Amino acid sequence: MSIREMAAVLRRRWYVFVPALLLSLLAALHLYRSVPVAYQSQSSVALLDSTAASQLPPAFGNPLSNAGGSLVVTADVLIRALSGADAARDLHSLGVTDPYTVGFAAHASGPLLTLTVTGTDRAKVLEETNTLTAFAGEQLNALQTAAKVQPAYFVQTAPVVLPQTPVPQLKSRYQQVLGVLILGATGGFTLSFAADALLAARRRGRENSTGTGAAPRRAFRTSSRGRRPDATALLTGYLALAFFIPSNLTLPGMGGVGTPANVFALLCLFWYLATWLTGRIRAAPGTRLPRVAVWLLAVSVLASYVANAGRGSVRKELLGADRGLIALLVWVSLVVLVSAGIQDRPRLEVLLRRAVVMGAVVAAVGFYDFFTATNIADSISIPGLQSSVPQIAALDRGEFTRPRSTTAQPLEFGGMLALLLPFAVQQAFDPVRSRLPAWRRWGPVVLMGGALPLTVSRTSIIGALIVILVMVPRWKPQRRWTAIGVLLVAVACFKVVIPGLIGTITGLFASFLTNSDSSTQARTVKYSAIVPYLDERPLFGRGLGTFLPELYFFTDNQYMLTLAEMGVVGLLALLFLFLVGIHQGGAIRRLAVGESDRELGQAFCASAVVALVVSATFDALSFPMFAGMFFLTIAAGGSCLGFIRRAAPKPRSVEFPCPTSGRPLPGLSPAPVR
Repeated sequence: MSIREMAAVLRRRWYVFVPALLLSLLAALHLYRSVPVAYQSQSSVALLDSTAASQLPPAFGNPLSNAGGSLVVTADVLIRALSGADAARDLHSLGVTDPYTVGFAAHASGPLLTLTVTGTDRAKVLEETNTLTAFAGEQLNALQTAAKVQPAYFVQTAPVVLPQTPVPQLKSRYQQVLGVLILGATGGFTLSFAADALLAARRRGRENSTGTGAAPRRAFRTSSRGRRPDATALLTGYLALAFFIPSNLTLPGMGGVGTPANVFALLCLFWYLATWLTGRIRAAPGTRLPRVAVWLLAVSVLASYVANAGRGSVRKELLGADRGLIALLVWVSLVVLVSAGIQDRPRLEVLLRRAVVMGAVVAAVGFYDFFTATNIADSISIPGLQSSVPQIAALDRGEFTRPRSTTAQPLEFGGMLALLLPFAVQQAFDPVRSRLPAWRRWGPVVLMGGALPLTVSRTSIIGALIVILVMVPRWKPQRRWTAIGVLLVAVACFKVVIPGLIGTITGLFASFLTNSDSSTQARTVKYSAIVPYLDERPLFGRGLGTFLPELYFFTDNQYMLTLAEMGVVGLLALLFLFLVGIHQGGAIRRLAVGESDRELGQAFCASAVVALVVSATFDALSFPMFAGMFFLTIAAGGSCLGFIRRAAPKPRSVEFPCPTSGRPLPGLSPAPVR
């Protein structure tokens, strides 16, 4: 369905769309006038070492008395104490009744705390901020007294920024008004197309019952420039926005989920709803599995959202939960568009080829970043977009700059390439593309495979090894030994062209096995730190998007993050989604007739196994480009499986021992055999 046809439906059903839009405008106006303006005041407090720091401190066995050492642990203990229920009760008795937050100051490397109070009374907010600032020092002294720290070794608090004059927070007010308008417009849009489909069905029913067919309605003319927009064309636009606009650039106020690609995916979901409600498109048989898996994930996300609403979350967590719902809608739109929107097998293959080509371009940008020791994405500035990740700089490991191309982080860059590498290999061996020049077939494989080691990360190497271990054993012996030889030559070339790279990578894995690497130790400590949050809400978690690093800590593990945000139910739903991808690849390989289709099934299986394993090395779904490619490939596997199942020959039976194409029609006897 084109934009012209959608506008025609809205024009015909104006009596549905216009009232819904007017009601949303009235509700937004009432909300704007009735909701009071919130004011926010902040102060900053620094922790100062004790006066006896120059002397040898006695061993109290408590991190609070870390005289002469780092006070970050002391600051973390104080933050947790001020955020607890006991401190909240004490502050309430002192008159602090408005919501408050305590955390590390942004972009601060030392023990610098920020205290924030938000309320609707400007004078009261300022008074409460003063009370909270003074209470922080009293609470720190009480903690040290309880730990039996000698007064000479007390850590002191010093206000660095005094409580500021409360400023109005109009942004949240405008966000609520805009949310009501979007909800009303969305409801009116959906109801308009539902009403049009219902009335069209009733009209056809009356015509069929009377036996008099009305004059056919004049069909909309197809655009003279080519085919009518379909799901593949829309998804190509999504891929272009996802790959070529840096994923750290987002719309203001939406955080990491507000990338232009995600917003475009949400608009494409409206296109699908309009096309589906008017009967222009129907999901093909055999493509239901990825939608069922995403539906289970959506149920777990909604359950965690309800759990978050009932636990008294702070404002940042509430906003994070809202962003989690937006991310869920993006994932649902990608799965629905690919698995139910693509109706022809050639259009699915076109989408996969375009994804591989665009991924190869992103990999080429990564080569440029590595050899020039820069980030080309830093020089890209688009009006209306802002960076959701402040102060992104080139990351180094050893003597090498880790490229990130247009992604937000080198881990996302490597994970995304590992997801697409199996399809690049499959397309290079595809007999249909054998007439193309070798550089067009093997260029994406060389660029993607070569860019993976340049990230100097264990995630990229693990992803490449999984692709090799899943795909190579299924090849014929001649191709298999040739591939092994090419890999050995590639390793030798890296060792000669980029001296020290192979040694740095092997050193990463050696330190990982011996647990001597600082990043490995940090991950191991976080595994035990996540247990208290899991014990608090084991089933549904705290809400998708609420376990924010500025409030808690980085998990660097998608499974740990899922346990904290969505509980055991969410973790099971996520594992089921990974297993669905692996099952779809195996089923395609079993049912395929040709060797090309069998290798395509193996590529889907390898991509799903990559996602399953590398999700344990970083919080994968928090990165929009990796998450988008993961859900797109999972849905593409379901769509391809449906095509393969419908094309597979039917099994023979006792009644019809011949193939399906040779069965006689019911009621007719077969011709006599001469």
